[in-house]
Amino acid sequence: MTDYLNRAKFFRTKKRLGQNFLINGEVISDIISNANITKEDTIVEIGPGVGFVTEQLVKYAKKVIAIELDEEAVKELEKLNADNLEIIHRDILKTDLSELTTDKVKIVANIPYYITSPIIAHLLGEIDDLNNKNRNKITDIILMVQEEVARRIVATEKSPSKQYGLLTILAQFWADCSIIRLVGRKSFYPAPKVNSALVYMKIRTEPKLKLSDYSHFRKTVKSAFSQRRKTLKNCLVNSGFNKECSEKAIKELNLIENIRGEKLSLEQFGKLSELLMQN
Repeated sequence: MTDYLNRAKFFRTKKRLGQNFLINGEVISDIISNANITKEDTIVEIGPGVGFVTEQLVKYAKKVIAIELDEEAVKELEKLNADNLEIIHRDILKTDLSELTTDKVKIVANIPYYITSPIIAHLLGEIDDLNNKNRNKITDIILMVQEEVARRIVATEKSPSKQYGLLTILAQFWADCSIIRLVGRKSFYPAPKVNSALVYMKIRTEPKLKLSDYSHFRKTVKSAFSQRRKTLKNCLVNSGFNKECSEKAIKELNLIENIRGEKLSLEQFGKLSELLMQN
């Protein structure tokens, strides 16, 4: 069994980069098996760190493109010396996936938790970004995130209200999302203060809903979650929607008058957006 812990200790982790290296061999195996990697696959690994997952990925994939921001980590990755490994020293948020390869890619990512939402938005594009260049390249995403964020990604309108929000809608609008497994803090070095979870996202070729105006839908959803403690109607009105139109749309959906935004399903948000356009 590889001694990931002692190998990780040799490397000086940087708090400012949110570095926590995955040292649990069982979890690394689960990442590999759930990605269903074949010799046909090109993998883009985000935040490979010192390469514990990378050294497994290169065994199974046709090609691995590792995107790493830390210069010292890049030097460690270069020691892997694998013919099918390309290392890119760059910030993922400044990287256009369409420029990296002509192949479709699977994403494997163990990313700093403080930039999880921006990275997901960068990979998927916004709700109304129907032809996002990054998303068009991706078939699957295996993502290690804070457990709390994983719960938000897979939430529904029946989940605790603080879990269901804009990240939920964005993720599920463009992907089928599920939690593969929970991952304890001792699976990392240094151990983070929170538990983690491995999330699987199967990218859709079409958005979840067919709508007449996706920008209007995005505005509707954003408005609904703009003030958590207020009712849906008040949120809409405060965001510039007409009061009578908002009341009428809520009534037509057979929703209670003082319902809050987090109680609407994705489909109901779609219907609400269409009704607000008509009224």
